[in-house]
Amino acid sequence: MTVFRLVLWLVVAAAIGLAGVLALSLWRGAADRDGAQAPVLGAAFELLDQDGAVITESAFAGRPTALFFGFTQCPEICPVSLFEVSSLMDELGSAKKDLQAFFISVDPARDSPAVIRSYLAPFSDNIGGITGDEAGITALAKSWGVYIEKVPLDDGDYTVDHTASVYLVDRKGRFRGTIAYRENRQTALEKMRLIIDL
Repeated sequence: MTVFRLVLWLVVAAAIGLAGVLALSLWRGAADRDGAQAPVLGAAFELLDQDGAVITESAFAGRPTALFFGFTQCPEICPVSLFEVSSLMDELGSAKKDLQAFFISVDPARDSPAVIRSYLAPFSDNIGGITGDEAGITALAKSWGVYIEKVPLDDGDYTVDHTASVYLVDRKGRFRGTIAYRENRQTALEKMRLIIDL
């Protein structure tokens, strides 16, 4: 019985590994195309960066970019995702200099530029922050298909539910895929390398 279970677990593990390789191959094939079929996501915006300066959609052009929507009082998903993006960028070595990421607040009422700047300080210096007025943030999130919902808490405070994926954009500002929350590290790293190479 024990041998049977061991064999069964090995078969399951092999199937999961094969599925991951297949998914990455399909993703790579889609990313390698000339981009004519790449979905158009995002829209024009005018918000504020972590230093309080005006930032627009032009910040996403010319360099491969990773975008993550979150908020500074997020208990788990946001700090974990930022740590993973930051450490993946570090793993890229010299290629990292060409890659940028932005943490876009879904809670602009509490996330001022100064709050975001402080929050991002422990992470890679290639990660910038974006905040601004609620209408502008809502419109930007909607243009990327990002779900946001303010959820009241029993103590009178609130939290914010939101999409937890990292969006990947190539040098021409075209959407090229996502990195899921806690995705396999090697797969995520390969996806980042691909948008650098496009």
